[in-house]
This record gives sequence, C-alpha cells and structure tokens, in this order.
Amino acid sequence: MNSGTCLCGDITWETDGALTMMTNCHCSICRKIHGSAYVTFVATDAANFRWTSGEDKIACYESSPGAKRPFCPRCGSSLAAIMGDMAFMPAGNLEGDIHKKPDSHIFVGSKAEWFEISDNIEQFAAYPPGYDVPTTERERPEPETDGAGSGSCECGKVRFEFDKPAMRMVTCHCSRCRRSRSAAFSVQAFVAIEKFRWLSGEDHVTRFKAPDSKYFVTTFCRDCASPVPGDFEDFGVYMLPAGSLDQDPQIRPIAHIYVGSKATWHDITDAIPQFDEMPADF
Repeated sequence: MNSGTCLCGDITWETDGALTMMTNCHCSICRKIHGSAYVTFVATDAANFRWTSGEDKIACYESSPGAKRPFCPRCGSSLAAIMGDMAFMPAGNLEGDIHKKPDSHIFVGSKAEWFEISDNIEQFAAYPPGYDVPTTERERPEPETDGAGSGSCECGKVRFEFDKPAMRMVTCHCSRCRRSRSAAFSVQAFVAIEKFRWLSGEDHVTRFKAPDSKYFVTTFCRDCASPVPGDFEDFGVYMLPAGSLDQDPQIRPIAHIYVGSKATWHDITDAIPQFDEMPADF
C-alpha cells in the first residue's frame, strides 16, 4: 500500500498495486509547474489507484492540448493524473518508503542550465524510444530591464524580474518542500526585496501558510499552480523557485539542507555540502 497527499492534506489518495516506471522529467513545463530542477513521476495501474479524500476539490491546468495536470487549489501541490490505464503520481507527495528508485532521466535536452546530473541513471534527450507522443516547445520570456534576470509561471500570467546576481541558491529536502513542489526537493534562489519586481500577474498569486510552521509559506499561480516568488519580509528577501527562472541565473546551489528529512527514494550524488537541518549561519 502506498499513499499520497497534497501539502495541506485536503486531497489524498492510495494505491495497492505494484509501482512500475519511475522517471525524472526535466522538461521546461515540469520545471515551471514544480518549481524545481525536475519532477519525479512513478506509475501504477489505474485499476489499483483511488482517491481517499478531496476528489471533488481537484482543479486542473491544461499544459498542452489534452494534457491536464491536476492540483490542489488551496496549497498548489500537484496531484496524481490518470492517463489511459495508468496512474502517474508525483513521488514528492508519496508518504514513507516506496521501495523504488528512479530508473531514467527524460527530456535531458531541456534541463535547467543551473542543474547538473551527477548520477548514473539512463538519460534520454526527450521521451524514451517507443513513446510516440508530440512535444510542446515553449518560448522563454525576456526581462524588461537589460541585464536583469526574470521568471514566470507556466501559463505566463505571472512574470517577475530581479537585479542579478541573486544572493544564493539552496536545495531543500524537507517534507514540506517535497509536498509543496511535488518533487524530490525544492531549489530556491534568494534576492533582496529591493532588487525584485513583479512584471505582471501579482493579483494571480495565491499564498498558503503551513499551519504547523512558523515561516513556511508556499506561493503559486492560481491558474496553473506553478510555484512563484514569495516575500519573507522578516529576512528582507524574496524566495524564487529556481524552476520558474527563464534564464541562467549565473549562480548554482551551494548546499543541500534538511538532508535528514530527504526522500528515501532519492540519492544525493553530487559534491555540494550537505546539512541535516538548516545551518545556523543561513
């Protein structure tokens, strides 16, 4: 038995069937919708899948013709999607040890410039051989200010820019980040509040604060559920989901934090420093 939940807990599901394919997708659409370097999907037979709460609350965003991506409208977490006779679940929302590891990286030809694949898992530039599925190209919006960095949500309604360089970029493995990003981890870039500017769509931004946390807030586009920047006034910064960036930010992750809480199915294989929790000097 495997179970999953969105960040707020309104929508839950379970499956008692064998888990089959487990892949890391690096396409630009997945990066936007999950706000991270990539998303990990795990598949099972749809006959073994069932919603256990909140099915009537599910919202959907059509990222390309016929491709509907379910999400929780309250907290923005991505949800399982039924496609034909298969259920595809974002592994970041699964609870406990699922006793499976990713077996491939797909759409590596579209991966983020700031992320390097350091494991030995098989890689494919797009879909693996045998998948006759059309692909969708996305244009990257440019910043309005020369020399600035910029980003956007997947549907394009929310856009922002910032004065480069960002202060730092960090990879977080805490359970809240996994559920809010529906991914193995979150990657955040930080910029000073005075260096950040909304270009459009600020009125489309939804905020959800985890009730059991002092600071954890997730911000996302209400239409496509893509994570977007959130301000932390107490610290004088905006936190930018790295997957939302439209150009190379010219900085790279400097640390893995909350590694003590990382997903059991995810292995850290790079040489970036690791910390079980939040380092005191952060």
